[in-house]
Amino acid sequence: MTDPIPANDEFETDFEVGQDNIDGQLGPFGFDIHNPVFVISGLFAVAFVLITLLFPDQAGAVFLAVRNFATTKLDWFFMIIVNFFVIFCIALIFLPMSKVRLGGADAEPEYSYIEWFAMLFAAGMGIGLLFFGVLEPVYHMNVSGPLSTPSPIAADGSIIAENVEAARRMGLAATFYHWGLHGWAVYAIMALALAFFTYNKGLPFSIRSCFYPLLGDRVWGWWGHCIDILAVFATLFGLATSLGLGAQQANAGFNFAFGLGISTNAQVIIIILVTAVALVSVYRGLDGGVKVLSEINMVLALLFFLFVLLVGPTLAGLDGFWTGLIAYAQDVVPLSNPFGRSDDAYREGWTAFYWAWWVSWAPFVGMFIARVSRGRTVREFLICVLIIPSMIIFIWMGVFGGIAIEQILASPETSLVKANVIDSYSPELSLFGMLNELPFTKIASTIAIFLALVFFVTSSDSGSLVVDTITAGGKIDAPVPQRIFWCVVEGLIAIVLLIGGGLSALQAGVTATGVPFSILMLAMCYTIFQGLRTEQR
Repeated sequence: MTDPIPANDEFETDFEVGQDNIDGQLGPFGFDIHNPVFVISGLFAVAFVLITLLFPDQAGAVFLAVRNFATTKLDWFFMIIVNFFVIFCIALIFLPMSKVRLGGADAEPEYSYIEWFAMLFAAGMGIGLLFFGVLEPVYHMNVSGPLSTPSPIAADGSIIAENVEAARRMGLAATFYHWGLHGWAVYAIMALALAFFTYNKGLPFSIRSCFYPLLGDRVWGWWGHCIDILAVFATLFGLATSLGLGAQQANAGFNFAFGLGISTNAQVIIIILVTAVALVSVYRGLDGGVKVLSEINMVLALLFFLFVLLVGPTLAGLDGFWTGLIAYAQDVVPLSNPFGRSDDAYREGWTAFYWAWWVSWAPFVGMFIARVSRGRTVREFLICVLIIPSMIIFIWMGVFGGIAIEQILASPETSLVKANVIDSYSPELSLFGMLNELPFTKIASTIAIFLALVFFVTSSDSGSLVVDTITAGGKIDAPVPQRIFWCVVEGLIAIVLLIGGGLSALQAGVTATGVPFSILMLAMCYTIFQGLRTEQR
């Protein structure tokens, strides 16, 4: 973090980390905050919570309008810009500048591959694996019609045999598309920019540092303040969406396994309890909290995955992964095409929202990945961040989706997955519908709930560390009370979004911040290229 800046006019600066910070004591608590990023971000976050609580109906209408506009009018924008991110990352892997090592030629990795992958797994995937692993393949196969593929289920519930294979194949490919290279390219760009400009150029560990080649010393003024404030809100709303979905699924799981009623009040209580646990992890810091939880998460997820694979129709699960992988490789280009398509339900309702969600998560996941990736070469970093998590997700969703699809095709009249996903659209129950047809249902459901909650905690505490770093001017050792403040704020925003409109409100928060931040990330590609071009290989 303290490496000197090379003797290069483009990167010379007299700025010191924390020089604009305000530090001191407030009663028994110390503080060290960046002025004005912390103050503006904190005041706006608190104001957002209060206004949404006071006017939930009006806020809900606004959230719905924002979501509809962003997903129906700007779908082409999100698709083009994320396509560019993928092309940029792949091109960078093959350029000579990818031999640059993050942290300098003599830098050594701080974490082993296993520890590194565990933290990538927990921070970058989170609740999405559990919430969408069954839901997406089944929904895309039967309802959304990616690339106008016909549904295999007729209006009367019977199976249309000639449509089955094409729809099954497309349901898996369409899911892999949302969770594969495109999404991880978004994270990779953010993480690479932060790691390079921090470890190699000696700039503060903050989003604004990524724009130094464009703005020079102006990044330490209001240009930089606005960039960091936008990053804070993108992170808060991206996390709030995940926390809200996690609360909905945990509530559905408790209902399925133990009969607890499904309600917004129950979901609010779940968020409060999980945030309380996250506070303990936040207090313990990166190595004592996040790293330990990430490793627990990885082991639990692996055991849960093996249970589903081995006690379920194993061949159907493995075939789901293989079929999905081949279909993804064949259809990723037409799925990425933003023009001349008639599958609005899929392209607007799913893809546009997903790309906005990945972009809004980019500051959070990117900063987290950057913090644990010192010592890797750019090529090693990009290959691992793009390929390893994508393959893990493909295996998970291929197996879960393949098994759920097999259950529907075997008995469409009695399938609980079909009833939850297709008939009533209760997405939070999709995983438990699949588990209902496996042995040891109650035990498996309880493990799924616990795993969802651990993912929940990991996302919350990782996000708190990242937001605190941004609002502390790039300091990674700011006082603990500041991390606790942001952990509480994350939970409150998730709660008010649920109260103010449920899923629509969660999606609105993501898309509203995803649009401007995606433009910043496009500029970031330029600064990465310019920075690597000046670095010794």
